[in-house]
Amino acid sequence: MSLSIGIVGLPNVGKSTLFNALTKKSVLVANYPFATIDPSVGVVAVPDTRLHKLAEFSKTQKTIPAAVEFVDIAGLVKGASEGEGLGNQFLTNIRETDAICHVVRIFEDEDVHHVHGEIDPLSDIRTINTELILADLQTVEKRLQTVEREAKKGDAKIIMERDLLVRLKEHLLGDNLALTLGMEKDEVVILKGLHLITAKQVLYALNKKQNSRNLDELNDDKFQELQKYLDDNNAVYVFIDAGIELDLKDFDKEERNEFRKELGGAPDDGIDELIRKGYELLHLITYFTTGEKETRAWTIKEGSTAPQAGAAIHGDFEDKFIKAEIIFWEELLNAGSFGIAREKGLVRTEGKQYVVKDGDVIEFKI
Repeated sequence: MSLSIGIVGLPNVGKSTLFNALTKKSVLVANYPFATIDPSVGVVAVPDTRLHKLAEFSKTQKTIPAAVEFVDIAGLVKGASEGEGLGNQFLTNIRETDAICHVVRIFEDEDVHHVHGEIDPLSDIRTINTELILADLQTVEKRLQTVEREAKKGDAKIIMERDLLVRLKEHLLGDNLALTLGMEKDEVVILKGLHLITAKQVLYALNKKQNSRNLDELNDDKFQELQKYLDDNNAVYVFIDAGIELDLKDFDKEERNEFRKELGGAPDDGIDELIRKGYELLHLITYFTTGEKETRAWTIKEGSTAPQAGAAIHGDFEDKFIKAEIIFWEELLNAGSFGIAREKGLVRTEGKQYVVKDGDVIEFKI
């Protein structure tokens, strides 16, 4: 399935640096039918040690990881909702993504100008949120004008939509993201149809810089305000140093870890964590197919049944589904072979109602 995350942020916060670091982890786009050749899009592998262990187990000829598209979206400035700067392009591009990676600068460096003249990460977040809220408000008000006329006919579904739009308008006017509005199941379906930007899940990338004054290390008032905002909103976030990761892009993993320590960066790879968290943010899981020719990770929504999971490979696997043989990846490796796993009764035959679990290895029968 296609999954895209738009990288957003104010100018000079490290968006392009992050995107360039991410694209150095790009995979062969020919393996992904949804992939684009647009230079502002990078198709990036989801780090997963299970895939490589299965590939070694099967002595496979080809290994294909799960992938995420990261989209480098034009920098946003105040007034974007009114078309300032590249506002219209920004808003159009971000509507087409599944989730948002909001890059927030938390380093002070006189050589890197900040668009507002000072480093204040929470203020930066609020600037972008305000522009996105204003853009969504325009969408809601326009739709509400139409729906209010139609609701006079008494259609229950239209009335439900009108009532939701009225609540949404009030919610947005209160400077709140659409995502935070409590809704019933039927209302969630209506919300999806509106394609509101602030209804998208957000991952915050807190960008540090080597040899600079990093606010998290200073733990000053500005960082404490930021931390409180993230905690109060149950926000998903990760610390990165996009500059270091870009500098180390051509080294192997062990060399990168050593250089990172020497340069004063984090001991682990913030980029890999960002990719994983972006994947988890949308409640996606991975199942595997493995054999001598190919070992592959497949992306599906959490809660998918076996036929729905099969559709990730081909529509026939859903339409003509008969059964699936399934084993958890670790059980397969511990058994040593599919044959031994079958003898031990570890390979299960499941039907159409089976809900696929993260880490299942599946062979579909059609």
